[in-house]
Amino acid sequence: MLTLKDFEEASETVCKVTQETKLIYSDYFSAQTGNKVYLKPENMQFTGAYKLRGAYYKISTLSDEERKKGLITASAGNHAQGVAYAAKCFGAKATIVMPTTTPLIKVNRTKSYGAEVVLHGDVYDEACEYAYELAAKHGYTFIHPFDDPVVATGQGTIAMEIFKELPLVDYILVPIGGGGLATGVSTLAKLLNPKIKVIGVEPSGAACLKASIEKGEVTTLSGVNTIADGTAVKTPGKEIFPFLQKNLDEIITVDDEDLVVSFLDMVENHKMVVENSGLLTVAALKQLNCKDKKVVSILSGGNMDVITMSSVVRQGLIMRDRIFTVSVLLPDKPGELSRVADVIAQENGNVIKLDHNQFVSINRNKAVELRITLEAFGTDHKTTILERLEKEGYRPKLVQTSM
Repeated sequence: MLTLKDFEEASETVCKVTQETKLIYSDYFSAQTGNKVYLKPENMQFTGAYKLRGAYYKISTLSDEERKKGLITASAGNHAQGVAYAAKCFGAKATIVMPTTTPLIKVNRTKSYGAEVVLHGDVYDEACEYAYELAAKHGYTFIHPFDDPVVATGQGTIAMEIFKELPLVDYILVPIGGGGLATGVSTLAKLLNPKIKVIGVEPSGAACLKASIEKGEVTTLSGVNTIADGTAVKTPGKEIFPFLQKNLDEIITVDDEDLVVSFLDMVENHKMVVENSGLLTVAALKQLNCKDKKVVSILSGGNMDVITMSSVVRQGLIMRDRIFTVSVLLPDKPGELSRVADVIAQENGNVIKLDHNQFVSINRNKAVELRITLEAFGTDHKTTILERLEKEGYRPKLVQTSM
């Protein structure tokens, strides 16, 4: 059992190292969904994610002897930083096993807190198995990233803060990887208000908890495939599974494509960088079957490397029809390129890139291919440009955009 007293003690403990992440009311997402949407920006924590809460609280409950043995964990990045920072606070040595696919920013920040980083496996589950081997070999104390009720209690302090700011909250949306955050948040939320709806959100390519709840027992996926690296988990926590079964009202799954456009929405409308796993609850907002409710989306983290960020922005612009590539055929004559450019300019299109191919046909005088990558305001503007090119006789064809 996790009691209200447990969560109160955890809240008093974690406030020593956490930053205040006050709710942010979102005019944009409220208008999009017909609800009153608030964001809980855990991406603004010192370590860039909520994981510090559970890590610090767990380590605070250990004996001096357990801490002196050295600490070890496995993590895709955010729990790694939480354990590394918390271990430093307690003067303990920390070893972190991370998947080889972990973004560089997470690896480097984990090292910056004084932890030793070991890269192993392609996904979290493989890294975790190796961490257990190292723990047994060296006698380290293992700090599980999610399958530990004490860690989950630390994570659940988020719900305590939400209720203090928004006592009449109707829905809380929480991201799910292994289920630790969802366990803490949903358990405390139900203790404070049994009528509240707590909805877990998983990536479609790593929906291990949804599969487990549908089967009625902890289930391991054969594989995971998602850009939400922080929640790419094949097996949910066995110890915390009963809490999730009892306290979660629903599980929503989100496709990677929805995460991409949500990243763009967050950057443009709230000027915040939120990693893909942290955006799960934002992408799920449109799937809620309710109106005029007070909804809190927990943004679990913001640790995203610049290369991934640029890729997501590019894909988001393409998916929103704000960047597209069109192929037109025109005679190989002086001035033809200028004429096409004039047509596009008249419709306020912005040319990003041109690719002029004279060898698309053996008859160059009849046709050469011009591929134009354009920036537009959105779908309607894109359609207007294509219609104008068609009207001018260029017979435009959309092709895959590469930048």
